[in-house]
Amino acid sequence: MKFVRITAVAGTLSAVVALSGCATALTSTQKSELRGYEAKGLMVQEKTPSTGAVLGILPGGGSFYAQEPWLGVVNLLMWPLSVLWDPFSGYQGAEAINYRETKAVVGKSMNKELQALADEKAMGSLSEEQYVLRRREIEKKYSPDA
Repeated sequence: MKFVRITAVAGTLSAVVALSGCATALTSTQKSELRGYEAKGLMVQEKTPSTGAVLGILPGGGSFYAQEPWLGVVNLLMWPLSVLWDPFSGYQGAEAINYRETKAVVGKSMNKELQALADEKAMGSLSEEQYVLRRREIEKKYSPDA
């Protein structure tokens, strides 16, 4: 009976350790998008990934920095073992925050310019051809690929 309890506790502890190392990592497509925005000077850096990694050495620091409080509490309780994964969680979490913020700011800016363009067209100061050309320019400006 004692062996079953020890096994259950060890299994639960292993599951907590495995799950607590999970960070919201960016996919390769998202990383590519973020690099594209950075190359165009459109990237928003809300959090610094290297700071998240350094804070991951502290009990739960990387997860708290990456705005993952529940993960931070688990890593705090798992310290000093969490030093093995929390720096990665802090780094990846900061990257994910930067990606989300960049997408939000870029989307808002693009929509604002497109709305101003639509207003110009509605007032009759743009031909259909001018409208299409300027719309393409705006979309290209805010695209991470072009």
